[in-house]
Amino acid sequence: MPVNQRSFSPSSAVPYFSQWEDPDCAAGIIAGDIQLSDISLWTKSGAAEQREFIEWANHVCGMCCLKMVLAAVSGNVVPVLKLTYRSLSYGAYVREGDNIKGLIYAPFVEYVRQELGISAQVKVDISAQDIAGQLAEHRFFIASVHPSVRIPESTPPHRGGHLVLVTRADDQSVTFHNPSGHDISTQQDVTLPVETFARFFAGRGISLVSRAQQ
Repeated sequence: MPVNQRSFSPSSAVPYFSQWEDPDCAAGIIAGDIQLSDISLWTKSGAAEQREFIEWANHVCGMCCLKMVLAAVSGNVVPVLKLTYRSLSYGAYVREGDNIKGLIYAPFVEYVRQELGISAQVKVDISAQDIAGQLAEHRFFIASVHPSVRIPESTPPHRGGHLVLVTRADDQSVTFHNPSGHDISTQQDVTLPVETFARFFAGRGISLVSRAQQ
């Protein structure tokens, strides 16, 4: 499937996708003015029924990052729930009653290696300044941040809880795609000073696609 032109970020050329499928609805979803049942593009998620989209949409930030990675390296757009469902047998997500727990890093790494042929490594106890070194060896880094990273002037109550795709980093700044950004400036190629990103960063994530694979 060709990548929609709307999805290309002009500076990184890494396609952007929203975990809610319609990036223009993201602000309304976050504010509570739009319900997931209102999203007309839900079929793009790969869900057979709308209830599946509604069940998973708030849990697939990590799989949305993987969707962006695959689109960048292969040009193919794989529906996010197709990726999600393929990962379940590896334990990348776990159901606890009506709750969904995940993304769980180690099973996810095994999943992308076995099913997609992508090298990936879990990284823990690293600083925001260390991300640049990760990108020297790997093309992408999925970083655990607090979801309020979309409002960089805010002070998060804790770090982590959401995943973003880091595409560039150096000693001064970190640039990323945020699957739950509320507008284009907080969705695609968001660039924050390293010190600002560090306030939201939990010190863990997943490096993907070794430079040798490119």
